[in-house]
Amino acid sequence: MDWITYLFRFDGRINRALLWQALLIVALLAGLLGLIGQVIGMIEGATTFKIKLDFDFDFGLDGLFAVVDPRAYRELSSADRPTLILKILGTALFLWIFLATAIKRLHDRTRSGWWIIPFFFIPNLLFHFSDLTPDANWFVPIDWGVFLLWLWGLVEMFLLRGTPGTNRFGPDPLADAETDAHARAPGWEQQREIELIPPSAGPPGGMRRA
Repeated sequence: MDWITYLFRFDGRINRALLWQALLIVALLAGLLGLIGQVIGMIEGATTFKIKLDFDFDFGLDGLFAVVDPRAYRELSSADRPTLILKILGTALFLWIFLATAIKRLHDRTRSGWWIIPFFFIPNLLFHFSDLTPDANWFVPIDWGVFLLWLWGLVEMFLLRGTPGTNRFGPDPLADAETDAHARAPGWEQQREIELIPPSAGPPGGMRRA
């Protein structure tokens, strides 16, 4: 597997299994960054240490939307510098991996990568500012509509099979995987299986002529 193309490029298609695998990779990377942050904290005097591994269908990018939230900057000013640096680096890396893999999965469903906006950015932006949304009956259908849009995106990307055969974004990744598996499988050497050893031309022992 070409890991650079898989995790960082936006062209082509991937199947459901590879998107689930990318989700696991990001969860492991997030756990590793969390451990590094805790080690730095212990060096600076903190005494708590715990292992935390979260599986987030949005690749742990909830904090991304704090960029457009003025309230978040007050929290950033009080955060320690190592934690802040790790958070920025992790968010940038996870965003790139999410976009690269999710867009290729949308391609597998014969959808443009721009569908990532209604499936991911709009719902999560509303979720982040949910405490500021109007508490009125007229807003309830909008709230439910955005939630269903987010749920539809999860079903599209994580559960549904891609378009069979080649589409406008490239060949079927499942067909490619099957072709590679057949190419790696050892072939049956038919000629070798039916090869017979000819019998000896002489008569059996004890039957020789005098």
